[in-house]
Amino acid sequence: MKSFTKQLAVVSVIFTLILAAFVSCATPPKEEMAKKEAMMAEPTSATPAAALRTALNGLLQEHVFLAADATGAALGGRQAEFEAAAAALDGNSVDLANANGSVYGPEAGEAFLPLWRKHIGFVVDYTVGVATKDTAKQEKAVDDLVAYATEFGAFVNSASPSLPADAVAELVKQHAITLKAVIDAQATGNFEEAYTSLRTAAGHMPMIADAHAGAIAKQFPDKFPGSADSPAAALRSALNLLLREHVFLAAAATNAALGGRGAEFEAAAAALDANSVAIAQANGSVYGPDAEAAFLPLWRKHIGFVVDYTVGLATKDTAKQEKAVNDLVSYASEFGAFLNSASPSLPADAVAELVKGHILSLKDVIDAQAAGDQVKAFTAERAAVAHMQMISDAHAEAIVKQFPDKFAAK
Repeated sequence: MKSFTKQLAVVSVIFTLILAAFVSCATPPKEEMAKKEAMMAEPTSATPAAALRTALNGLLQEHVFLAADATGAALGGRQAEFEAAAAALDGNSVDLANANGSVYGPEAGEAFLPLWRKHIGFVVDYTVGVATKDTAKQEKAVDDLVAYATEFGAFVNSASPSLPADAVAELVKQHAITLKAVIDAQATGNFEEAYTSLRTAAGHMPMIADAHAGAIAKQFPDKFPGSADSPAAALRSALNLLLREHVFLAAAATNAALGGRGAEFEAAAAALDANSVAIAQANGSVYGPDAEAAFLPLWRKHIGFVVDYTVGLATKDTAKQEKAVNDLVSYASEFGAFLNSASPSLPADAVAELVKGHILSLKDVIDAQAAGDQVKAFTAERAAVAHMQMISDAHAEAIVKQFPDKFAAK
């Protein structure tokens, strides 16, 4: 995990990088003020405050998807997969603690980690209760999670007094409730409901992340200049969440397919397509309905090639695998040209290279799943998810610069 963090600069350390850049800056105060004023006057998604919002959203979204991976594997009796998912989930917890420590100080980070892990333990208790049909254990776990929400709300309020403890507690309670809905559906084998609930649970996390990012940016304006609440920051965060969700759902679909779990594959594939529609709509809201209509079939095209590659692996058809890889490489150039036509400031070759990176990182996930190497699969999944920020951030800033009136601060 240490190697993964260093190589891909996971979002959990973005706070430290931001802080180091600004602390080490020796710009005279007047010139620094002028820079900050210019930053505020000209719409941009590239502010430290916007980066903070994106990072917190990414970490909390990942928490939900990895938790659902772990509970799904546990309830399905896939022990090796459960252990690997649980390890990845704990890696995410460490990243969250490091992120908090980089803002509030090392003592806060050290206090955060056991507190955060505590609620994961209660989720495990609930899952075990469901699996063993132990209603008393389930009820106790729910009660523990409700009490935990109050404890966590007080903790966050002590660090950022502008965040009311009761409001934070209510948001955390909703997090527990939405995740419970995922587990309940997984336990009954209702995979359509499980994936619908999963997207809902992940979609709830921005309510926590956005509020926290805004409070931190206002509490430490020198560390995080810019606005975490600006339209440009919102765009950057939204694009990141959509593209990250694409990877999580694609990995879930290929994992189910390779594991021979047909009903789960169909549900994951449907959720993945719903994500595709959401991405197309996001593009349409910026570029117009014609662009949205053109985007959706083009985006679905590369998912079809991923399916082809997965089928090739499952059937040990090397020719099918090679054709799918070649199709995906060609697709990268096609998509680069499409995005360049919409936002000319995005070089087609650069976009194509980023898309190729997405394809290769997702291929690593599928290869590990097919080999039954669950640890490698989840490590690769986190890497593939993290890579999407390179695409999202570049796209968001290009859009903001192209349509400054749409993203001017209100």
